[in-house]
Amino acid sequence: MLEKRIIWATTRSVLETNKYKNKRSGERSKSHWSLFERCLRLFVFFLKVSGLYKKGMQNARNIKIKEIELEFKNLPPSFNNYKILHLSDLHIDSLPGLDNIISKKIESLNYDVCVLTGDYRRSISGSFKSIMRPMKKVIDSIKAKDGIYAVLGNHDTYLMVEYEDRIGVKILVNETIFIEKGKDKIAITGTDDPFYYFTDQAIMSLDEPINNFKIALVHTPELYDVAADNNYNLYLCGHTHGGQICLPGGIPIITHQFDDKKFIKGLWKEKNMTGYTSPGCGVSGIPVRFNNFGEITLFTLKGKG
Repeated sequence: MLEKRIIWATTRSVLETNKYKNKRSGERSKSHWSLFERCLRLFVFFLKVSGLYKKGMQNARNIKIKEIELEFKNLPPSFNNYKILHLSDLHIDSLPGLDNIISKKIESLNYDVCVLTGDYRRSISGSFKSIMRPMKKVIDSIKAKDGIYAVLGNHDTYLMVEYEDRIGVKILVNETIFIEKGKDKIAITGTDDPFYYFTDQAIMSLDEPINNFKIALVHTPELYDVAADNNYNLYLCGHTHGGQICLPGGIPIITHQFDDKKFIKGLWKEKNMTGYTSPGCGVSGIPVRFNNFGEITLFTLKGKG
């Protein structure tokens, strides 16, 4: 396992240094995030002039708690009523006081395990030390007896893995862990981000011969078909922010999601697999939301039949 992590870290360090987006399709291109941010600054100017900026920030702070029950025929009996807290796309340094808001929201929730599906900082490069304290505050507020498991997103760096023990989170890097209850157990597989940093290791991690009830943690919906073909039961992801800035009716303008529209937000199905795309807790680019709210999701797993 250590050898696999060394190979992964070496590969990803090169990709991050070169600032290339490496896609599953084989496409390899330079990131245009700086250009995108310049365009966003013009949009911010418009929002401030029109008086909408303050309202957008208020919307971004108004994070909702969403509770969802999911039924599975093959859920092990010991995991009936098992609760999963799902946080995604915190971008914890994009909105002042976001760590306090999230910590306050989750303090009264009861759950067994917590999963985080990537994008913990605002930038896609540079130092991440400024997010360590607010992230630690959020992590310290999470009371999950079966642990906290995370994957990296396209805004994260491989260097974050060095701090997993310090902050109390197990970062899954194309690997699987098992949670056991009595004679029953479930598997949780976490892959590296496929939006910028796809490698075949992500596919291989989902292709392991595991016969248990299986949950996939991936930053984006992009590996939905691989997970479904390998009989995963639940696929949890984020990345899209549900559009973040949407037209009336929640119609997204930009999602950075290029597969079927069903993957943009909320529940979806692929073959026998249930998937969920979180709109995320935080904001990206600019600290506003319109016709769309941030979300903390609490899943309850139920046996069926």
